[in-house]
Amino acid sequence: MSKRNALITGGARGIGAATSKALAAEGYRVFINYVNSTQAAEELAAEINAAGGEAVPVQADVRNDDQIKAMFAMIDDDFGGVDVLVSNANMNFTPKPFLEQSWDEFSQKLNDELHASYTVAQIAATGMKEKGFGRLVFISSTLSEDPAPSFIAHGVAKGGLDSFSKYLAQELGPYGITSNIVAPGMVMTDATAGAPQEFKDFLCSITPTGRLAQPEDVANTIRYLTSEASGHITGTYNPVCGGAYLQ
Repeated sequence: MSKRNALITGGARGIGAATSKALAAEGYRVFINYVNSTQAAEELAAEINAAGGEAVPVQADVRNDDQIKAMFAMIDDDFGGVDVLVSNANMNFTPKPFLEQSWDEFSQKLNDELHASYTVAQIAATGMKEKGFGRLVFISSTLSEDPAPSFIAHGVAKGGLDSFSKYLAQELGPYGITSNIVAPGMVMTDATAGAPQEFKDFLCSITPTGRLAQPEDVANTIRYLTSEASGHITGTYNPVCGGAYLQ
């Protein structure tokens, strides 16, 4: 119970897996949330535990309120509640131009993205308020500020997430709870492995650091924003893109 607990939604793969490892290395007990990636979650937890950390895989679809409540109840009852929430679960969307997209296609992404983050954050923050400490980190995208063709559903959903985090920062700050956005550009994960090499080369050419992000680049930013040292940083938008998007 003396350890602080970090819940990473979508924590079994890509950015989530790198974050699970990074926070475990910081001494957090990490809860690796997943929906279908059972083997990946169990193998990641075993790797963390073998390295001297503490990790618990937990299955729950963060679009389902009953499953969310059951996940939090388990963490509350057995481990003392969530101190850090990294809302990272990926929500699929239909990439289409605005004029070819239906409202149902557009709204599905908005509803899934915001409902999942809203619900897990509300339950987590209720417990954090009682403790007088909490860290909320939401994984957005530079596409919320820097539009790209056919990504309107994704970008607008992430833009809503950006605004949501600011409101939480304002309301929850007096309780010792911070809320921040981490907004990756393109990250080299399984999900982006199939992108054309020409496109990756182009992105590198317009990126000041000259490379694309690795999951660890994002995880290291999350690591700081969830630390004790970040207590006076809240309501921020943090692009992790090597300067490809400059505010």
